Amino acid sequence: MINLTSHLISFLVVFPIFTLFIVFVISKLITKKHRLSIHLALDISTIFFIVSVHFLIQSIWHTSVLLYIVIFILLIGMLFVIVHWKFKEEIQYKKVFKGIWRVSFLLFFLLYIVLLVYGLFLSIWRTLGMV
Repeated sequence: MINLTSHLISFLVVFPIFTLFIVFVISKLITKKHRLSIHLALDISTIFFIVSVHFLIQSIWHTSVLLYIVIFILLIGMLFVIVHWKFKEEIQYKKVFKGIWRVSFLLFFLLYIVLLVYGLFLSIWRTLGMV
């Protein structure tokens, strides 16, 4: 059972788009609300995209950037707090955290796609002896 669980988690980290789809389908079946299901799927799959981007970078360039990813997310958080404070003059942490998390999803989703395509082409070029 532990082996199956670790394989499932590994699969979801390597292919976070499936995580996004699976969570959406399950939450849609349970809640019957399309918008809520999309938000829930985005929120849950964000961590999988972050971890997947880390492992893609690690496999392409053989270096760990996890600390830089954490610092980057914290910088996004600081920027969101400052902007929220400038406009609202009172910080609503729930809204700020949601904004940070959703922007992180967007950035890491795009990074995942770019790194996946780059990694595939790099692997093909290495196999053909072009690099």
